[in-house]
Amino acid sequence: MKTQEIAEKLVNWCNQGEWQRCYQELYSPTIVSIEPGGENPKVEGMEAVQKKGEWWEENFEVHSSSASDPTVADNWFSVKFDMDTTHKPSGQRSQMSEIAVYEVQDGKIVKEQFFYDMQEE
Repeated sequence: MKTQEIAEKLVNWCNQGEWQRCYQELYSPTIVSIEPGGENPKVEGMEAVQKKGEWWEENFEVHSSSASDPTVADNWFSVKFDMDTTHKPSGQRSQMSEIAVYEVQDGKIVKEQFFYDMQEE
């Protein structure tokens, strides 16, 4: 798959709430995921990324989310995500935006990095 096709599928599936499909069909087993902070700012491998996703689902209720059209440049693409969530442990509801940058090699996403302002919990 070409980068443009991967980017479009990721955006479409995210907007349809099919996050797991992205992991199953678009991600490399050796994926690297980087966040700006937190307990695990860098995780490697599909198992670790799936655990990060499980942590997210356990700690946040997502009221709505949307992904922008992707911007593609060679083997890279970026997407803006807007989310309205509630942090389950604190009950704090908030809206946030983040930019995700993805690297594609051999038809799979091999790296994702998220950029956002850290919010107080």
